[in-house]
Amino acid sequence: MPPVRMKLSILLAVLLSSALFAAEEKKEENRPMNASNEVVVIKTNEGAMVVQFWTDAAPNTIENFKKLARSGFYDGTIFHRIVKGFMIQGGDPNSKDPGKESRYGEGGPGYKIKAEFNDHSHQRGVISMAREPDPDSAGSQFFICLAPVPRLDGEYTTFGKLIKGDDVLQKISDTPVTRNSVGESSKPTKRVVIESIKIVPADSLK
Repeated sequence: MPPVRMKLSILLAVLLSSALFAAEEKKEENRPMNASNEVVVIKTNEGAMVVQFWTDAAPNTIENFKKLARSGFYDGTIFHRIVKGFMIQGGDPNSKDPGKESRYGEGGPGYKIKAEFNDHSHQRGVISMAREPDPDSAGSQFFICLAPVPRLDGEYTTFGKLIKGDDVLQKISDTPVTRNSVGESSKPTKRVVIESIKIVPADSLK
């Protein structure tokens, strides 16, 4: 092949390669942030609830929740705190053991995660991380709101919302409660068990 044609062929190959690379890069930019579109299936002895993540709100909190769920950390725990008209709380590993009832609400994964306060408000069905007075003290415990709770906005990390199973949420919230060790009327009179928490593709639920 003559040198001029060879140079033209090489130039065309380089240009074509660059164009393909640019097209792939553009495709990557336009891809949805949460390409897998994963949701949470919380299976309880009262039925199942499905939560959709807010990927723009709290990415590290979501990854931590996914990691714990996939490891089976939540399986067998209970909603140990139910406050009428406010929220239901779960995710404490201590709650797997009825003998540790006095320590319900104190358990965690053995580490803390930083808060990711965001603009998503606490409305009915919103899932948010429970914590101690220190903002950066959440671990595994979470709560699901039963009504709007604006006083928590910007103070607790919201990271998703119920998209299916509101009837189950209502059923759990209707569980009779009695006073706990600190006098709060929030101790369920029966165990509301989280049988499993699974992270699955949203399309798999159709």
